[in-house]
Amino acid sequence: MTTTTLRVPEIHCGHCKSSIEGAVSALEGVESVTVDIEPRTVTLTYDENAVSLARVKETIEEIGYEVPDDQP
Repeated sequence: MTTTTLRVPEIHCGHCKSSIEGAVSALEGVESVTVDIEPRTVTLTYDENAVSLARVKETIEEIGYEVPDDQP
C-alpha cells in the first residue's frame, strides 16, 4: 500500500469533502481517503497494483476539482 497527499486548492467546505471522499473511495484499490478542508488536501492509501495515482487525480477532476500538476 502507498500513502500520498494531494493538494486540491478548490476544497472549501463539507460538501467538497464528502464529494471527493465518496468518489475516490469508490475506486477499486483505494483503502482509505481523508479530505482536510483547511489545508485543502486529500490523503489516500491505495494499492498501486489496483489503481494508479493518475486515475485518482482524474476522478477528482471529473467531479469538478482541479489537481495541480506540480505534485506527485
